[in-house]
Amino acid sequence: MATLLDRISIDPDQCGGRACIRGMRIRVIDILDLFAAGLSAEQILEEMPDLDAEDLQAALQYAARKLDHPVLAA
Repeated sequence: MATLLDRISIDPDQCGGRACIRGMRIRVIDILDLFAAGLSAEQILEEMPDLDAEDLQAALQYAARKLDHPVLAA
């Protein structure tokens, strides 16, 4: 069974090698910025219809693990 982190992709030729969602050009940081700006998950999904709820969870999980383990995806 796939984990949420399987939804995160890192490609040096895409978005400067930054973490993205499922190979799309939607960066994890873009999702985090929207949450930080006060948008709800529902609002983000309306704003970015290519995403689903699991993508948002994956972005949050990736950020939490990145903070806890600085070498993750470095």
